[in-house]
Amino acid sequence: MSVAMRSLSVLLGALAFSAGVAHAANVQVQVVDQAGAPVSDAVIYAVPVSGKLPATKPAPAVIDQVKREFVPLVSVVQTGASVSFPNKDNIEHDVYSFSSPKRFELNLYHGVPAKPVVFDKPGLVVMGCNIHDNMVAYLLIVDTPWFAKTDAKGTATLANLPPDAYRLVAWSYRQSDANAQPTQKLTVSADSAARFAMQLKPAD
Repeated sequence: MSVAMRSLSVLLGALAFSAGVAHAANVQVQVVDQAGAPVSDAVIYAVPVSGKLPATKPAPAVIDQVKREFVPLVSVVQTGASVSFPNKDNIEHDVYSFSSPKRFELNLYHGVPAKPVVFDKPGLVVMGCNIHDNMVAYLLIVDTPWFAKTDAKGTATLANLPPDAYRLVAWSYRQSDANAQPTQKLTVSADSAARFAMQLKPAD
């Protein structure tokens, strides 16, 4: 199934400010397209420049099937997370992916599969239904526990970031190159602020 692709001019306004957790900060990010309109369902995540990540247990996630659509369209989880795929329709679905981070298939079923799917490698997984070609969903697996997805206003908040130097990464399924992930450096402290802009370019 084809998905409309267009290049995005993304403005990421990142503001780090004191949060309720001692020595932690929040980073608020806004994503807009080249016309200045907000971009929803964009993924933002932060990776320490040092490469040192906390030993955290990945939170599980759920991707529903409702009225022959995946809900949500875009999801993001930490590497190692388990994802459940309930079928809430009154018809059977066959969920699958050929994406290299996780190739899998849940053969025709109703209700909830007996076991969730564990996504143990980072990367982009595009999913579909073998029966309904119009169904598509995007799952981005990231190694960091600090990630968020933009809302209808194109804003997202990365909560409780410890003071450190980070690579702040943006991704959207609406890019011409679905695997492009523009990056900016950001230094976070309890009382620091940073603003920056980046251009998401179409694939060659």
